[in-house]
Amino acid sequence: MSENCTHNCSTCGENCSSRKEDSLLEAGNEYSNIKKVIAVVSGKGGVGKSLVTSLLAVLSQRRGNQTAILDADITGPSIPKTFNVDKKAISNGEVLFPASTKTGIEMMSINLLLDDDTKPVIWRGPVIAGTVKQFWSEVFWQDVDLMFVDCPPGTGDVPLTVFQSLPVDGIIVVTSPQDLVSMIVGKAVRMAEMMNIPILGIVENMSYFICDKCSEKHYIYGESHIEEIAKKYGIPYVAKIPVEKSLRECVDAGSIEDFAGNWLDEIIEVIERA
Repeated sequence: MSENCTHNCSTCGENCSSRKEDSLLEAGNEYSNIKKVIAVVSGKGGVGKSLVTSLLAVLSQRRGNQTAILDADITGPSIPKTFNVDKKAISNGEVLFPASTKTGIEMMSINLLLDDDTKPVIWRGPVIAGTVKQFWSEVFWQDVDLMFVDCPPGTGDVPLTVFQSLPVDGIIVVTSPQDLVSMIVGKAVRMAEMMNIPILGIVENMSYFICDKCSEKHYIYGESHIEEIAKKYGIPYVAKIPVEKSLRECVDAGSIEDFAGNWLDEIIEVIERA
């Protein structure tokens, strides 16, 4: 891919190896400038994918990158709550403007467009997929160095739409320490291979907890085998997030930008180099 790539193949004049005449990439609007897109995926729900997305975005912003989050989990959006963002997105009739967190992370989520954020989104797959495309093409993403896309779990319509319609540069897989992890990770890996998108790393959430009394690690879901699984599927980098009370409190309070922890430091460095 050319270093001057704008990810808009329909108007591109570059001699780019990634350019395809039959590309399904959705063109961004003329005002947006997004340099790198990272999808955060999981093979099943409840593993902390939105948490990992939020933590990576916070770390990226702390490191001086202008960062954004596209919340593609249309039926289960949680990103605005994690950042305590309740201001609704606005439009000038031509484009939508994303909301911003207190540290300047831009975000777009369906909850920023609903009058009542507790109202369920009961839409069929094509409508949901179309909304994700609109979040890319109709939102004014200004000078974004690094965008994280929080995908819903599984390998259905929306993850497929993200992989085909957005210029995804890499994938982070999120999982948890359970016996069925290998199968779930395998599904995500094979989908990534089919889409020809590199997997940059895997994050095991709820990996362990450190006892307040003995200060030792305890593996409440069983001993982790994430390194073996990563090696099996050729995933180069592994990170582990513990069950951490202070992290849970940050999420519940909408103050995720105040979290302290170095669990994902290596992963964010890998993403920046991708």
